[in-house]
Amino acid sequence: MEDIIKRIEKLSLLNDYLTPRIIKERNVKLGLRNPDGTGVVVGITTKGRVDGYKRIRKEGRKNEYAINPVPGKLYYCGYDIEKLVEEYEKQNRYGFEEVAYLLITGELPARSDYRKFAREIGKRRALSKAERQIIMGEVQNDNQMYALHSVISHLSRCDEEADSTDINNVCRQSINLIAKFPVIVATNYNVLRYSKGADLRIVRPKPELSTAENFLYMLQGEKPDADDARLFDIAMILHAEHGGGNNSTFSVRTVSSSGANTYMAIAAGIASLSGHLHGGANEQVKDMIKDLKREVSNWDSERSIKSYLAKILERKAGDRSGKIYGFGHAVYTMSDPRAIMLKEYARKLAVKKGYEEEFALYDHVERIASKMLADRNKKIISANVDFYSGFVYEMLGIPKELYTPIFAMARVVGWCAHRIEQIMQGKIIRPAYIQVSLEEKSFVPMQDR
Repeated sequence: MEDIIKRIEKLSLLNDYLTPRIIKERNVKLGLRNPDGTGVVVGITTKGRVDGYKRIRKEGRKNEYAINPVPGKLYYCGYDIEKLVEEYEKQNRYGFEEVAYLLITGELPARSDYRKFAREIGKRRALSKAERQIIMGEVQNDNQMYALHSVISHLSRCDEEADSTDINNVCRQSINLIAKFPVIVATNYNVLRYSKGADLRIVRPKPELSTAENFLYMLQGEKPDADDARLFDIAMILHAEHGGGNNSTFSVRTVSSSGANTYMAIAAGIASLSGHLHGGANEQVKDMIKDLKREVSNWDSERSIKSYLAKILERKAGDRSGKIYGFGHAVYTMSDPRAIMLKEYARKLAVKKGYEEEFALYDHVERIASKMLADRNKKIISANVDFYSGFVYEMLGIPKELYTPIFAMARVVGWCAHRIEQIMQGKIIRPAYIQVSLEEKSFVPMQDR
């Protein structure tokens, strides 16, 4: 058995490798990215807009552009995310439910509609007996993203109209999922703790609490501190949507375009987010900082931190990947607005929770790593949202296993919004792949091979 696997591996490496020359000659845009790193335009959306650069036409060259870095901006249905968060903070209220309404409908709700929507979310959080049984079936699943994927894909069994793509029905399913995702994530984790020997603690959601309050309540067993819950609410808002081109949202749109049901489409988004190149970077940042703490005794020494980060780049420290986690983005250049906001909230929370030294370390690493990466890559590379999000979750007492599932339970809002939009557009996504060679091969009988 092992011999044939080795043989298949060898042939795969031999025949599937594409040289840079072939890619250039055939004008193939791997990863749906242009030669300058910008994304190939494959669709249009009313949901999220991500601004990180401006394309400036090169003088005297009709079809050639230069990328001009600009401060990053993120818009939800035309609203600047920074201004939305600022308003919620000013009014001292939770905003995730309102953002969910905005992304699904394209409009901010009137007071009466907001109250009705929030009540509907609260009412739909409770899990049915069948849904609880599905979660209990994942008791041995250590990986919380695997467990979440399995549970969501199985929810088709709990919906008599699972395969309907009527917009009214898809809207109902979307609201159900937005309501239930935090409950499922928290319950999955409590079931995992039970499998490790802890007492089984299934805390049921309270309809009168916000999504952020409920999640922390179900996880910790008591109503959370109001400031902690509001910060978690903001973190969820910042992760709720990021345009149609990010890998998980594009996966949801692609699967939706085939006519697949809502649960299968959302499961595709979870599957995408489980990949280390999309979700999970905040976990890797935490592991990197933990290793740095072990290797660097003086956290205020720029020389020591720089030496450690240089070892990471040389694959001699950390996980030996050569990557400093939490930096760079496919669209943002000068800055990630989400990272800037989370950093300031992390600063305040660190003072409250007694993590000032750790925050100072993150601050040092951000400043030093940004300069090192810019010098190395000859372009601006800034911290992204993952650099500070894991640190915020740690201070809120959230276990590392839930960092990526939290990303999913916030992003399900964007996924559902894009699914509805994709169904409305009604066109199956089917990009082209060209063959490396057009040469026809002659069949050789087996005895002559």
